Amino acid sequence: MEGVKPDKDLIVDVSASEVHIALMENHRLIEYNTESSTGNKFTVGDVHLGKVKKILPNLNAAFVDIGDKKEAFIHYLDLGLYFPAFDQFVRESNGNTNLKDLYSRIKIGEALPKEGRIEEYLRPGQMIVAQIVKEPINTKGSRLTAEISLAGRNIVLLPFAEKVSISQKIGSKEEKRRLETLVRSILPVNYGAIIRTAAEGKNAATLVAETESLIEKWESSWKKIAKNKNVQLLFTEYSKTTTVLRDLLNDSFSNIWINDERVADEARKYVSLISPEQEKIVHLYEGKQPIYDHFEVTRQIKGSFGKVVPMRQGAYLVIETTEALNVIDVNSGIRTKTSDQEENSFEVNKIAAEEIARQLRLRDMGGIVIVDFIDMESNEHKNALHKYMQELMEADRAKHNVLPLTKFGLMQITRQRIRPVTEINTMETCPVCHGTGKIASSVVIDEELERKIAFYSIEKGVRYIQLKTSPILGAYLKRGFFKSFLARWRKRYKIRIDLVEDTNFFVLQHEMLNEKGDKLE
Repeated sequence: MEGVKPDKDLIVDVSASEVHIALMENHRLIEYNTESSTGNKFTVGDVHLGKVKKILPNLNAAFVDIGDKKEAFIHYLDLGLYFPAFDQFVRESNGNTNLKDLYSRIKIGEALPKEGRIEEYLRPGQMIVAQIVKEPINTKGSRLTAEISLAGRNIVLLPFAEKVSISQKIGSKEEKRRLETLVRSILPVNYGAIIRTAAEGKNAATLVAETESLIEKWESSWKKIAKNKNVQLLFTEYSKTTTVLRDLLNDSFSNIWINDERVADEARKYVSLISPEQEKIVHLYEGKQPIYDHFEVTRQIKGSFGKVVPMRQGAYLVIETTEALNVIDVNSGIRTKTSDQEENSFEVNKIAAEEIARQLRLRDMGGIVIVDFIDMESNEHKNALHKYMQELMEADRAKHNVLPLTKFGLMQITRQRIRPVTEINTMETCPVCHGTGKIASSVVIDEELERKIAFYSIEKGVRYIQLKTSPILGAYLKRGFFKSFLARWRKRYKIRIDLVEDTNFFVLQHEMLNEKGDKLE
């Protein structure tokens, strides 16, 4: 219904090595992120103490070592307005210094000139505090800025700055005045801030708590700088889970489901900080079925990340990603809804535009995107499609630009590129046949499983087994209910067997687990 905000659910699947984050809008997957549990050291927002390696006068830039095998890159214009203040703090901080006094007495000074030269401020071997604004992509290293910012839900904290800026989306002059007065009263010396749109209407306690949290995060890095002037990570942005919450949490969020108690507590704590009234929407998922299967995320991932993406009524997209650009081809397939070819093409193109806007967010596709829509003769339809795509892209947080269709039916979209494109290989090599196309008959799989159950129950004395299988194998084992294989095994070996179906499993793949969830050997 028009005017009704869509429901948003965040589904977080925590495993031993990775955290998978799925954002659902009206139960449809629109964003997907993967975060290594061991921690990726080079992600957007992370702040490092780096060493200048080489000055590039022709580019007015420099290469910086931040500990990655590929050297990071910083341009003169990315040094920020008050780089000398950061530089002085790094040089003068040591174990014997009162760091709070040092920070507060540094004079911010005049802003760097726009036409300045990088060699006037940087030299090889110099240590600088820098923040990643673009992750390593292909052969390129990270892109850096020395203008540090710490983003919260309502406030962006700016160390060594004086200004307090307010989002232009806050229309009320009285509210702008209230927020500016409040935030200025909170900020210590040598701190500035940007007041975000989400701060509108927030009470003083919420804004004070968030600002103090951001200041504490920045100041906690000072001891690292003072103690060790080597290349190191000073602090990371929040985990991707809390970053998504920070950027997207609003009244339309209905539920946040997490299958790990520690991560759920972290999310609950963060929500209570930025939006206390929504703390109750964070839930710990404790179901037996895998969380992504329960919320049908796995099925949507497998259907959305292939080279060919099916759409409604037989139409489909073909998506190719190269280092230079991304190409999307729109195909009508078998769809023949109307005899009017022009109208049919326009309808298919509108359906494709909806899926393309979703795919750009889902895969985090950046750089140049070329879309080959189905040819249309009518300029009215071409203009309508361009306007429709612009409307669909308004929900996209990444900076973007949508250009009108060319006479060849091509649309060019540029989208902010800060991370590599998310690619998931949806094609699988069967672990049973190893690509030969031949597998053992399902007639004998029950004998193999029964041998294992007999061994664990008789030889090992096991009284409980959780049997994880693919949905196909699970259906085969449950067939007949009272006369099923599972029923016979439970009765014959006097053992409790719980069947759990996992859509990630291949046809005959299976695992046996004990009560604690550990694999039986």
